[in-house]
Amino acid sequence: MARTNGNGSSPRTKSKSTAKKLSTHDKIAVRAYEIYLERNGAPGNPLEDWVRAEREVLTKPKRATKKTAATKTAATAA
Repeated sequence: MARTNGNGSSPRTKSKSTAKKLSTHDKIAVRAYEIYLERNGAPGNPLEDWVRAEREVLTKPKRATKKTAATKTAATAA
């Protein structure tokens, strides 16, 4: 018998919107793993991978809101 989530529908896999809800620690862990995979799993230094991932995640620029973008456009047009 198939499993349901209690309301009769099948369970869903995690969507991309769920990825945005990851904690900062989890985002760093995922990025460190991606760095490991970029080396094709070759031996490396896990601490260096973690620090690099931490730097990338924490310095990733946040997307500008429409209001901020409009303000910048108006300021450059003047």
